[in-house]
Amino acid sequence: MQQPRIGAHVSAHSPQGPVDASLTPRYAGIATFAKLPRIEDVPSADIAIVGVPFDTGVSFRPGARFGPTHVREASRLLRPYNPAQDASPFELKQVVDAGDISANPFSLEEAVNGIEAAATELGEQVDKIVTIGGDHTIALPLLRAINKKHGPVAVLHFDAHLDTWDTYFGAPTTHGTPFRRASEEGLIDMTASMHGGIRGPLYGKQDLADDEMLGFQIVTTEFVEENGVPATLERIRNRVGGKPLYISIDIDVLDPSHAPGTGTPEAGGLTSRELLRMIRGLADLNIVGADVVEVAPAYDHAQITAVAASHVVYELVTAMAVRG
Repeated sequence: MQQPRIGAHVSAHSPQGPVDASLTPRYAGIATFAKLPRIEDVPSADIAIVGVPFDTGVSFRPGARFGPTHVREASRLLRPYNPAQDASPFELKQVVDAGDISANPFSLEEAVNGIEAAATELGEQVDKIVTIGGDHTIALPLLRAINKKHGPVAVLHFDAHLDTWDTYFGAPTTHGTPFRRASEEGLIDMTASMHGGIRGPLYGKQDLADDEMLGFQIVTTEFVEENGVPATLERIRNRVGGKPLYISIDIDVLDPSHAPGTGTPEAGGLTSRELLRMIRGLADLNIVGADVVEVAPAYDHAQITAVAASHVVYELVTAMAVRG
């Protein structure tokens, strides 16, 4: 991982923004996220976007290790003003691309420990981090790192799947288990955490009972369809309240028609419009960190999944920048 340089804080009124697309074509140059400056090119930063190209924890289709690069390429088209939130996030805060955290592809345990250490170090340099995965295993070390800064956090987990299963083939740490381990370790606020977008078959009804015991409530896609985004937001906001909030988004929360490039797709998911509206509706909450994971470009078509993921990251960064 590239090491940030420590220096005098950049004025909140004059952060360095993206490359000017009227002077350099968007398709030219280094593909940092949204053509933002690299972390080593500014004296200091407020919000960092970092990649974790790692997918050793997947249980079905591999390829999410290539997600960060794929999402960065799709983000070239993002522009500095966000009309939906009426904000220019890159003017409000110094936002940077912090490169990638290097994770051992042959040792899952070593990778998890390395991700935690690197995220902790980066968290000492910036106020907030948005991570692009990688598979959902990385949520566990990211939550361990953010707990050192904020203590137990409310977790809002958008996903088709619960990710609170116990083990796969005896392995306790996989992309289907991060939130069980996080709950067991006391990393989450069990009074304020929630899944959104859950759907599809389970191994058994006990999965739901176990999930509730671990501290989560659920908003299914059926609830969203029947009641709409405003009612969904009301349920989420009532659950989270004013707690420090970590948002973890598996791109397979979207329907495969909106996100085909992922490892474990499930029919009947959210639209990209619904997910983006939900993030905007949470912008005034105390979002302390976030991740967007499970983008697997080998299964993507015309960057459909990467475009959706890049806009999700953009909305998360805007929400963080607006609230401060």
